[in-house]
Amino acid sequence: MAASNQLATSINKELTKVLPGWIPALKQPAAYQALKNLNSFIVQRLRDGATIYPHQPFRALELSNPEQIKVVILGQDPYHGPGQAQGLAFSVPNNCACPPSLRNIFNELTRSHPGKPRPNWHDLTNWARQGVLLLNTSLTVEEKQPQSHANKGWEEVTDALILHMANTPGPRVYMLWGAHAQRKQQLLSQTGAHHDHLVLTANHPSPLSANRPPKPFIGCNHFVQANQWLESRELQPIDWFCNHARTST
Repeated sequence: MAASNQLATSINKELTKVLPGWIPALKQPAAYQALKNLNSFIVQRLRDGATIYPHQPFRALELSNPEQIKVVILGQDPYHGPGQAQGLAFSVPNNCACPPSLRNIFNELTRSHPGKPRPNWHDLTNWARQGVLLLNTSLTVEEKQPQSHANKGWEEVTDALILHMANTPGPRVYMLWGAHAQRKQQLLSQTGAHHDHLVLTANHPSPLSANRPPKPFIGCNHFVQANQWLESRELQPIDWFCNHARTST
């Protein structure tokens, strides 16, 4: 298991798996140049013997096209332990221990849905299949070195993805947890006025900030607010309690 989620190939090869709806964003000049630089950097780090996660850095872009996205949840960078990161923000395989931030996400989910059982699974793939974009702002990381690939070009790539999606017509909810994610809010102001967005902000779900002012994550009610807003636009709400293991094929 320790080696199962390691990146073993170039960024360029992984890009061939991305769904076509995202390609225009990745061809924007800043993103295109950043991906070239990242490919060279990551190939060299692999040659140097670095252990890089995850195995599928673009997995969030392999499950839904931009027009299918109804909710956006931004993370910071992938988990940096073996067997954890799987290319979806906050998600880990079901056989991994639940990371602290994901534990608080589930705590808030069950707090805001009295009577619902707390999820006993950790893989958020089924959220992604329902149109939840679980995107980290950096898509790779080195083992035991959080934010080791920050400021290497991923920010330009994810900015282009967010801006492209925001300019794709359709109602969309943005859940921006923590200062790092909230910095992306300025991208939404660059979209056309006809686009219909709901922006929800709170502290990051990390135990360091989840219960702190000014906007505690615990008690933010984002999961309820998102679904109420989607239903008001006659869209199918997200089934936050749907177990991937029970519905996957």
